[in-house]
Amino acid sequence: MKETKTVHADKSIAQKIEKITQGLVGRIGVAAQDLSSGLNVSINGDETFCMASAYKVAIASKVMDLVDKGELSLDQMVDVPHEMYDAGEVAIAERFPYPGVKFSLANLIYPMITESDNTATDVCMGLAGGPAAVTENLRRLGIKDFRVDRTVREILMDFYSLPSVTPEAVVEAIGKNPALVAAQVDPNPDFEADPRDHTSPNAYLKLLLAIDSGAAMSPKSREFLLGVMSRTRTGVGRLRGLLPKGTPVAHKTGTVGGVANDVGYITLPDGRRFAIAVFTNSSKTPAEDRERAIAEVARALYDFYYLQS
Repeated sequence: MKETKTVHADKSIAQKIEKITQGLVGRIGVAAQDLSSGLNVSINGDETFCMASAYKVAIASKVMDLVDKGELSLDQMVDVPHEMYDAGEVAIAERFPYPGVKFSLANLIYPMITESDNTATDVCMGLAGGPAAVTENLRRLGIKDFRVDRTVREILMDFYSLPSVTPEAVVEAIGKNPALVAAQVDPNPDFEADPRDHTSPNAYLKLLLAIDSGAAMSPKSREFLLGVMSRTRTGVGRLRGLLPKGTPVAHKTGTVGGVANDVGYITLPDGRRFAIAVFTNSSKTPAEDRERAIAEVARALYDFYYLQS
C-alpha cells in the first residue's frame, strides 16, 4: 500500500483557477493532488456539493471491496429485471428493451462508469448492499463529508418530483409537461440544498487517493476500475476538453440540473499522475460554459503540476 503524503501548494494557482472560471459557473469546488509529490491544490475544498453521477465511483469502490473479499465476482452473472430500468443515461434500457437480460458484474460496472448508465448503477448499488453500505465503506477508509443516501431512481424522482422515473414514465411525463426537458439543465436550488448524496472536493479527493494507494481495494481491483474509468465516454469537454491530444484521463462525470462535475486521474507527459475532483453547481450559464470551466481547471492544473518536475 502506497503512503499518501500531502504538501499544500502556493495560493497563486488557486487564485488563477478562480479567475479563469469566473462567470462560467455558479459555484466551483476543486481538490487535486500530485500522486508522486503530494502537492495539493484546493479551492472551496471543504464546501459540500451535489455529486450527481460522480457518486458512482464510490459505489464501484464498495463493489470492488466485496470482490476482494470473495463475496462477489466480476464474472458472476446478474439479472437485470425490466422493472429496474431507469430513465436518464439509459445504455442498457435503449439497447435491451425486452425482459430477460443478464450481465456479468464486470459488464455492469463498465456502463455504470463509462456511459453513466443509471440502470446498471442501481443494480450495482443493490449488490453493494445499498447506500448505507457504500457510505459505511467510505467511513472505513476514514473519509467524512461524503455521503451516499439514495439510488439513482430515488434521486431522479426527487429531482423531477415524479412518482416514477422508468423510461416509459418519463416520456409520458414530458408529454404532459414539456418544461421537464429544460429542467434537465436548469438550476434547482431546493434539490442542491438537500444534503443527501453530497461530498466536499477534499473528501472526494481522499477517495481517489485511497483507490490509487491500495487502501480501498486490491491492486488487481484497482487496475480493473481505473481501466474502466479510462474508457469513460461522457464529458469529453470537461477534464479532457483542453488537455493535449492523447493525454491519458481516467474519470467519471456527474450531471443534473445546474450541476456539472468531473473527477478522476490525469497523466502528465513524464508519466506522473494527479488526482482531481471538480464540482460545480447553481449554474445558470449554458452547459458548454460549465464544461469549459472544468476544462480550464484541468488544463491549469496540468500545466501547474508539469512545471513542478
